[in-house]
Amino acid sequence: MNYISCALRVKVVPRTFRFRQPAGTSRGVYRERRVWYIVVTSREHPHCLGIGECAPLYDLSCDYDIHYEERLNVFCAAYEKKRVIDFETLRSYPSILCGLETADRSFKASIAGGNYLHLYDTAFTRGEEGIPINGLVWMGNYEEMLARMEEKLQLGYRCVKLKIGAIDFESELSLIHRLRSRYSRETVELRVDANGAFKPEEALHKMERLSRYDIHSIEQPIRAGQWEKMAEICRSTSLPVALDEELIGVNRTDRKKALLDVIHPQYIILKPSLHGGFSGSEEWIAEARLRNIPYWVTSALESNVGLNAIAQWTAALMEKESGGNAAVPPLPQGLGTGQLFVENFPQTTLHISGDSLWNADERQRRFLEEVKNFSDLWHNGEPTLTVHTSGSTGVPKAIMVEKKHMAASARMTCDFLKLSSGNDALLCMPIQYIAGKMVAVRAFVRGLRLVPVAPSAHPFKHLHHAPVFVAMTPMQVMQTLTVPREAALLRQVRHLLIGGGAVSDELADKLRRFPHEVWSTYGMTETLSHIALRRLSGSGAATTYTPLPGVKVKLAEDGCLVVDVLKLGVHQLKTNDLAEIHSDGTFSIVGRSDNVVCSGGIKLQIEELEQRLALHLDVPFHLTAVPDNLLGQALTLLYVGAPEKAAEIKDLCRRLFTRYEVPRHIFAVGNLPLTETGKPARSAFRRLAEEMMTH
Repeated sequence: MNYISCALRVKVVPRTFRFRQPAGTSRGVYRERRVWYIVVTSREHPHCLGIGECAPLYDLSCDYDIHYEERLNVFCAAYEKKRVIDFETLRSYPSILCGLETADRSFKASIAGGNYLHLYDTAFTRGEEGIPINGLVWMGNYEEMLARMEEKLQLGYRCVKLKIGAIDFESELSLIHRLRSRYSRETVELRVDANGAFKPEEALHKMERLSRYDIHSIEQPIRAGQWEKMAEICRSTSLPVALDEELIGVNRTDRKKALLDVIHPQYIILKPSLHGGFSGSEEWIAEARLRNIPYWVTSALESNVGLNAIAQWTAALMEKESGGNAAVPPLPQGLGTGQLFVENFPQTTLHISGDSLWNADERQRRFLEEVKNFSDLWHNGEPTLTVHTSGSTGVPKAIMVEKKHMAASARMTCDFLKLSSGNDALLCMPIQYIAGKMVAVRAFVRGLRLVPVAPSAHPFKHLHHAPVFVAMTPMQVMQTLTVPREAALLRQVRHLLIGGGAVSDELADKLRRFPHEVWSTYGMTETLSHIALRRLSGSGAATTYTPLPGVKVKLAEDGCLVVDVLKLGVHQLKTNDLAEIHSDGTFSIVGRSDNVVCSGGIKLQIEELEQRLALHLDVPFHLTAVPDNLLGQALTLLYVGAPEKAAEIKDLCRRLFTRYEVPRHIFAVGNLPLTETGKPARSAFRRLAEEMMTH
């Protein structure tokens, strides 16, 4: 898509947010927050969107006055017409520049096929890493500040920032003394923010008393604009000074240089909404770096739109500063204040866990941690690891396997599908089981870019482009197809593997029209994922499975499939799958030996009966068996629905089946258990049916 040729439509949307609790500073108490969203769309690309946030502080920003919204509309109209940002003109309007920079980057990400909220490609944006942040304690009376401080420590913050200057100084020192008596500087880093509350003549004395408590730094001890007095404080104090409000309104490069040369602070704190947008903040960073002045980034009470942009920009800076080395510890950033509002922009996935800001909800964060733990196990130098069966037909069991065999299995799949380094692979199945583990191993072995998404029925819900390679269960595919946007992305996947359960005729029919490769897989934990594939899409759609190169199959005397794969360490593995092997070397699965019910001497194949009944029964159901004194086993049907429907189902079965195939018992249940990988939990069905018999 050509961004420059788009006819843009830019709209300004004002929003007012209420704070969850009053936010006190030395300048007053905030109860509401007014911001303006810049929304960018295009007629040529109606599904593309860009959004940015202009968030001036009425008593602090250099560009806020009663004409702010009128001026904002003028600048947005110019951007709409020219499709470029006039950075020089906007130097004096940092909050507007920040909003336009965000909206512009957001729209470009969307039009390139990505997520309009994914502004930078970083580990933070991908939800893989969090950004360490400080815990902010707002001003209040002594008891309020004490309670807030205790809350931050209990939540796990290792850096606490106290707003000071609103209550008497002795009470503030008492709070700090209480914290330091319990936590050393090695345990908790402490910062204070005076917001310019100290008088110049008293500042050094107060700062000397504060320095006794091993405080990291003090932000803006005296009111901004007193350069010489601030310079003297920075030269004389043992408590490092971080400039904040001092940078507001200093928008020209020559003035930035002059300020840093005159004051030469120990730190500067950057707030893009106040300090020149992202481009202006990067100028501050460049000049500070020349003078060996460190910096960190803080948000300025933006909603989640602005916070999302600032956090992702910060993450990009952190990666650049560390050279991509995640082991380099960054300074805790002052992010996370967007969580303070009663309502917020709901589409972001910003989430605070412990002392870090994450671009992922709690479920996604836990899944990412599980994936990381598996990655550590894979790379720990040990030759083996433990995998677990899914428990679809019995109790899950642990199996020790060799990593070299898992790597060989991964290469078999990657070679067959012609996956290459840099292709992205969606991991959306539980990492505890072989299917999920092998997606990760394929990424490790072939250099694929892993895209972990917490397992759910809708793994494409938050994706905005289709990965090259995806492995899903039939249930996930069926649910994804019910949502048009998700279904459109699924159709773009170049290599789609479906495993973990049978693909119904209905699903196979829908997938036959897909433009790219769709495969049904055959395999199990013991074979280290799949060893055969069946094409479901296009003219090559088949009804039988083709073994991968190096895989040999044959039938045992009882008709069960026997698998032999030398490179995987699989020798004469007899499965429970009843199969037919065809003259061309392909095979079909006709059922499972352990799903055969012997009722009164008649052998009944559960899966074959289920397939026949599914064409006529409109409620979820499964067949199982319970012990029977006369018959040995009695065929039993469990369904989800009203109990009175049992008679109707019985009549249906009598019409479809022979007298020996009609279920002896039919029970209504609340749900039909599935394993974590989405397979029917056959062993759970048996237990459930036996429980129903005792009622």
